[in-house]
Amino acid sequence: MVDLRDESKVCSFCGRRGSQQNRMAGGLGAMICFACVDYFHDMAHDPAKHRDAARPVWNDMSDAELLSRLPLIIQSTEQSTDFVNDWVGIIRTRNVSWAQIGAVLGVSRQAAWERFAGAHKREASAETS
Repeated sequence: MVDLRDESKVCSFCGRRGSQQNRMAGGLGAMICFACVDYFHDMAHDPAKHRDAARPVWNDMSDAELLSRLPLIIQSTEQSTDFVNDWVGIIRTRNVSWAQIGAVLGVSRQAAWERFAGAHKREASAETS
């Protein structure tokens, strides 16, 4: 089951957790808070802001700042992995075969099943507990 609550998401750009005050929008695995939407909108329409933002953010960060962002990056990655598992679950509820899923991923039916079936069995058993 796909969890659509803002409170269960983090912004893939700034790392802030979603809430009723910090609303989120999402795409293919990435989430963005409305504050970041506003920031990137402003940047996209102001050449000077765009030039400044084109530099990698880590260039100006201290080692401590880099380290502090690592858990946020991992959290965003895990959120994307959860989304992939949810997506495969949606596909499977439509009776799409593991062979078809494997084919679009460039792997065998068996490899697709090994990668994703366990996550869906754990979810199903958690729902019935």
